[in-house]
Amino acid sequence: MIGTWVSILPPLIAIVMVLATKRVLLSLGSGIVAAAILAASFSPGESVKYIWNGMIVSFWDGGALNTYNIYIMLFILLLGVITAFVSLSGGSRAFAGWAERRIKTARGAKMLTTLLGIAIFVDDYFNALAVGQIARPITDQHKISRAKLAYFIDSTSAPICSISPISSWGAFLIGQMALIFAGSTAISYSPLSAFIMMAPMNFYVVATLAMVFFFAWTDIDLFTMKKHEKLAKEDGQLFDPNKEIPGQLKEDFPVHAYGRVRDLVAPIVSLVVVTFTMMFWTGYVIGGSPSIWSIFENTNVPLSLLAGGVVGALVAAILYGVQMKHNETATMQLMGRAFVSGVQSMMPAVLILIFAWALTDLIAILDTGTYLSEVVMKANMSVAFLPAIIFILAGLMAFATGTSWGSFGILMPIAGTIMIDAAPELLLPALAAVLAGSVFGDHCSPISDTTILSSTGAGSNLMDHVTTQLPYALISAIVAAIGYFVLGVTGSVWVGLVAVIIILIVLFTVWTIGARKEIAKQAA
Repeated sequence: MIGTWVSILPPLIAIVMVLATKRVLLSLGSGIVAAAILAASFSPGESVKYIWNGMIVSFWDGGALNTYNIYIMLFILLLGVITAFVSLSGGSRAFAGWAERRIKTARGAKMLTTLLGIAIFVDDYFNALAVGQIARPITDQHKISRAKLAYFIDSTSAPICSISPISSWGAFLIGQMALIFAGSTAISYSPLSAFIMMAPMNFYVVATLAMVFFFAWTDIDLFTMKKHEKLAKEDGQLFDPNKEIPGQLKEDFPVHAYGRVRDLVAPIVSLVVVTFTMMFWTGYVIGGSPSIWSIFENTNVPLSLLAGGVVGALVAAILYGVQMKHNETATMQLMGRAFVSGVQSMMPAVLILIFAWALTDLIAILDTGTYLSEVVMKANMSVAFLPAIIFILAGLMAFATGTSWGSFGILMPIAGTIMIDAAPELLLPALAAVLAGSVFGDHCSPISDTTILSSTGAGSNLMDHVTTQLPYALISAIVAAIGYFVLGVTGSVWVGLVAVIIILIVLFTVWTIGARKEIAKQAA
């Protein structure tokens, strides 16, 4: 069962079920059970053991505490606590009023969200959750659906991290390339310079960011997103109240006029500053070098996030405590209720992550990624088609496994080995295609942790986020695949990039003309 075509069944079961039933935990659980049965060769006792090991891997792995996952989960819970205290203190309402006076249009709110997503480029987890906390009051004020906010967050977090050398992604990828280049004398560039050179070759990121700016600047929406935006604009329904919304507070706190903008800004700024500081400090302590590349290669992102979350939550609680001097509604009892409410609001997201990590662990045991990569290695095809094929394979692998890091961790060495031997001039485009495809598959996968965290940060239902983002991701992927095909045939990165840009211009023009015709039709 392991390393064969059967190994792709568990992720497929989970993905098909989640799309059909919209019940995420049930679907992930079905995938976990299927994977455990296959890994145990249908032995009931062994299957139970695999299920147990998969479920506890988020807390205990390799004979020690899994601090990476535990810190991420604690950080998510702390974000819920921050959100609850900000709501309790009236900071959200005050910030919304401040934003309304300064950001006058929905376009301004969308552009701010997009620019924040690009500015916070050090880590995709941090980006997804922090941007959501900052932008959500503003986009809510301008009646932008939570699904649209989740799209902006998800489409600027991982894509930006995948091309930024000063990020947790960049550090990992540069280290991967150092291993690939180590055995070759034909390569004259360093891993860092290679990573920077690969940025314009990541056609999926180019297409995705171009589309994000286009849809942020215009009022054009596609497919299911159009329905969500129509409900938000016409009825003020930012999300479906009948669906589970991670991060949505269930408790109504007293309304008062003592809230200040600082009650929202100070906790978020504290979170950002402490997280950045801890990332630099942990990277320096572990790496022992003041080099920026060494720091980001060795930084402890989960610990940094946890430290930032703790400080942010303390600041939010202290600011509410200060109000007790003059706010007659402020009580210690409410502080306790806010803490509990904040933790409860994030529990659905934490549970989904635990199940997703369990399925990812069992998929790794089944060698699903290795099987998919071997399909390409065994296929006898022209080198010219390899960048496009590698892009598609990486997308399928990330979609099926729910992890972009796992996908490029498996495929980058394989793509590097193939290209160094067969076509060294296409080495960097092939590696860029691996990164592009991995981000694409991750964007589409409902079992991806970054997809889950983006919907959590935006306060959007997970499946609403998946179904609304999917068409945008597929369009970007088709454009990127054409670009990689042109690159492979011509041997020129710039010709491939120009092809991507031309296709995007044509699409934007067609969508703009179509929108104008629709407006004219409605006016008539």
